[in-house]
Amino acid sequence: MKDEAGLVIDGLSAAVAGKPILRGVSLRIGPGEIHALMGPNGSGKSTLSNVIFGHPDTEVTAGSVWFRGVNLLTLPTEERARLGLFLSFQYPVALPGVTVARFLKTAVDAVRGKNNVKATDFLKEMRELALFLDIGEGFLNRFLNEGFSGGEKKRMEILQMLALRPVLGILDETDSGLDIDALQVVARGVNRLAGPGTSLLIITHYERILRYIRPQFIHVLIEGRIALSGGPELVARLEEKGYDWIRDGIENDETASN
Repeated sequence: MKDEAGLVIDGLSAAVAGKPILRGVSLRIGPGEIHALMGPNGSGKSTLSNVIFGHPDTEVTAGSVWFRGVNLLTLPTEERARLGLFLSFQYPVALPGVTVARFLKTAVDAVRGKNNVKATDFLKEMRELALFLDIGEGFLNRFLNEGFSGGEKKRMEILQMLALRPVLGILDETDSGLDIDALQVVARGVNRLAGPGTSLLIITHYERILRYIRPQFIHVLIEGRIALSGGPELVARLEEKGYDWIRDGIENDETASN
């Protein structure tokens, strides 16, 4: 199943270390749409993002993943990034000896093309974005994620996303461990990018970040399956009732079918 403009996941099943994690996930994200993927720990949310980006620890056992009319499962990770995909990591790693500015310039050159970005224009843009994210120009001269607080690591991820200008940004629990001030700054950065040219998939346990980034579509992933989808009103129900009522409904349906 192809969609020349968006992401189409159809019947996706995947395993990690031989253990089935995803069980027939189907999801479509159109241009400019904001989707939220919620669910309890161990439901497969991060595995889904890893499959989209071709993490070597994941094994696709069924289904397909198409992006902008291209079969992602046939491409290495770097080619997926060049198509316009971006993943904000839940646990960003440190790169001692590599400055933020150098890292970002290398990433931007790889995605936009080395000859398409002048160094002076790049530095001007990065300084403006750093100030926008309340991290200051000096942040660009620090070694990537070395000695960063949790909030600084997450802001760094958003700075990178703004620099790369992806067609689809996937935020894997970017709100994890953030205080309210840092959360608002991160959301401000995400909202700056959101629009007709960029779709977003926000992966989260909680509704807190969704107070600041407003998705049009909510999906609940439980035990490797999308158990429920709906609009923004679903967030309030999840906050009030948690996930057990959805899980109970799945179990009742399975019992009835047996």
